[in-house]
Amino acid sequence: MLLDKPTHVHLIGIGGIGVSGVARALLRRGHTVSGSDVRESQLTTALRSEGATVVIGHHADNLAGAEVIVHSTAIPETNPELVAARSGGLRVLHRSEVLGALLDGFPRAVGVIGTHGKGTVSSAITTILEAAGEDPSFIIGGLLENFGKINARVTGADIVVAEVDESDGSLTNVRPTLAVINNLEADHLNYYDSLEHVQDTVVAALNGNPRLELVVVNAEDAGARALIPRLNAKVVTFGRHPEADCAASETRAGIDFGEFDLAWRGEKLGHVRLPLPGLYNIDNAVAASAAALSLGVGIDAIAKGLAVFRGLENRFTVVRAGGRQIVKDYISHPTGIRRVLEAARQGEGRITAVFKPYRFTMINYLQDDYAEAFHDADHTIITELYTAGEVPIPGIDTEFLCDKIRSRGPKVTYIQEMDDIIPALHEAVGLGDQVIFFGGDDLFRLADRYAEELSAREGAR
Repeated sequence: MLLDKPTHVHLIGIGGIGVSGVARALLRRGHTVSGSDVRESQLTTALRSEGATVVIGHHADNLAGAEVIVHSTAIPETNPELVAARSGGLRVLHRSEVLGALLDGFPRAVGVIGTHGKGTVSSAITTILEAAGEDPSFIIGGLLENFGKINARVTGADIVVAEVDESDGSLTNVRPTLAVINNLEADHLNYYDSLEHVQDTVVAALNGNPRLELVVVNAEDAGARALIPRLNAKVVTFGRHPEADCAASETRAGIDFGEFDLAWRGEKLGHVRLPLPGLYNIDNAVAASAAALSLGVGIDAIAKGLAVFRGLENRFTVVRAGGRQIVKDYISHPTGIRRVLEAARQGEGRITAVFKPYRFTMINYLQDDYAEAFHDADHTIITELYTAGEVPIPGIDTEFLCDKIRSRGPKVTYIQEMDDIIPALHEAVGLGDQVIFFGGDDLFRLADRYAEELSAREGAR
């Protein structure tokens, strides 16, 4: 098995949400951990406090003493540390290979796959297992609100829950005993050609996994449901359809809660309530419930866990300031944006969405989905897209996306410079209104600054 004895592991991009989770797990397994990143963050600071050596900046001499070098797909081949590792004959592993090795050390390993919601589902499963007294380990691509805002821990229990990234085909390196397919849509189009390419990759990974015993599939998602006849392992279905093995009925959702009755193969088990908004979080909770039931967890522990489940940081994370509600959500896929806005519509006041698009390929392939995603926003502000180094596609840019959304009716304002967004919000957003920021860390820093300015204005009155 990889890393079956104490080893000095150096992780390039250690401050990334996925890489940092692996780093935390390696520390708990007794390995010496070092790493580098381009900037300080709450993750690099936390890893230092937990025993990792973290350097800001990428340099070949950062590898001193390291035996194994870990990288993710986000690290270019020209990275000086990666170049030095390869030329020096050091062992170089992809993050997914290390995650796979870590999961192989657990007799029971739950892996959650999906275009969106997989972080929430995996953290909900973890919270339910905790309520059941299982003391689960976890490695998840988000900071769990119920566990002190960490993304990984390793305990002495025999079960682990992990978010499995399908974005680059590397999920073939991860071998859970129970897999959850929350949904599958066209995404990560810098790697995949189409939805069919995504599906083929997931099927190949699952059917090639000798440890796999069960697959839990969202029966209401067309992309996931299409995989069922192609899978070799036993399948359990979930959803709001009464014929699903794990079915939710009598669903009701608001701006700060969701509730439903849960049934297992036609037998009503009980009522579940969770303190998270929208039908999409009910769907996530049903996925987690299906996985938990498949693991032998009872309805009492499921209801107990979901009743206190607070999700992940920056997934409908609410900040209230100056009489406004500010929401931060990491989602950038149009289906996820639409579902978040549907949930926000259950609240009061006008909704302003602030969105930073991601990649030319995403805009090009999903342009019609984006055009429909913002209908529940009264006003959408779009700033310059993050290209992620992609080669431009002729005619596809931020202004094209703005026009596409406008063509379906919503009000859209293009503000190219992010620093100009806050003044526009001060002008347009009134008391009792909501502002929802969709994007990454740079947009969230903007949201925090907006909240600080609102609080300062209120204090000055």
